[in-house]
Amino acid sequence: MATACAAVSAVAVPVASVANHIASSSSGTPSLAIPRSYEGLNKSFGARIAPRSTSAFRKPVTGVSLKQFSKGKVASARCASPLVGNVAPDFEAEAVFDQEFVKIKLSEYIGKRYVVLFFYPLDFTFVCPTEITAFSDKHEEFEKLNTEVIGVSTDSVFSHLAWIQTDRKSGGLGDLKYPLVSDLTKKIAEDFGVLIPDQGIALRGLFIIDKEGVIQHATINNLAIGRSVEETLRTLQAVQYVQENPDEVCPAGWKPGEKTMKPDTKLSKEYFAQV
Repeated sequence: MATACAAVSAVAVPVASVANHIASSSSGTPSLAIPRSYEGLNKSFGARIAPRSTSAFRKPVTGVSLKQFSKGKVASARCASPLVGNVAPDFEAEAVFDQEFVKIKLSEYIGKRYVVLFFYPLDFTFVCPTEITAFSDKHEEFEKLNTEVIGVSTDSVFSHLAWIQTDRKSGGLGDLKYPLVSDLTKKIAEDFGVLIPDQGIALRGLFIIDKEGVIQHATINNLAIGRSVEETLRTLQAVQYVQENPDEVCPAGWKPGEKTMKPDTKLSKEYFAQV
């Protein structure tokens, strides 16, 4: 399969990282797109600190039964400090790609590619396959934006593989164009603030990580609510635009080709006069 991850090796032999295929060149674009007019207004806007210890994560108010799970009745896990603007927690874990077991190390994408990292609760469930296959179907669009998509759940690689080998019409995934990571220890979900500790599963968290390893966007949905791949693409395009154009900001719903604005009380009037 000729995709972004095609150079990986099976776990049965010395494992090559999925990211090794990527060209090492970097554009040198600043990671955090902080418009100059914002500088000095909020020092935390440009923070590039490592996330706090996972011990700082708060537990949800309540657990969830299988019936509650199906209805999405679960309190959100909450991080003590926002991850956006911080360096993403690194991890190395087993994954399944192209029906083989591989290793994924998040930090190996630094300087090379953007990453869309999304968590989902469980294999062989209901909303999850609609999201996972939707990301796969749009994989070429992410490739055009120099972006790797990575899915994560607390299931084993064997469960991932069995699900991939199940036909879509039977609730399976079929062939995927990106890797699914196994987070059996729950450490990755915990570090990203999406773990439901009492259940050992993750909420539907999604993170856009830039080429310097900094989280530029994060969303968390409750269990019963699926995410929009189109909105993820739009947000990714906005992130890349403001990084390439640090004197501009993107208004609500912005799409490539539409007008942006200057983050200045006088210059922004030009934008507002045309809307």
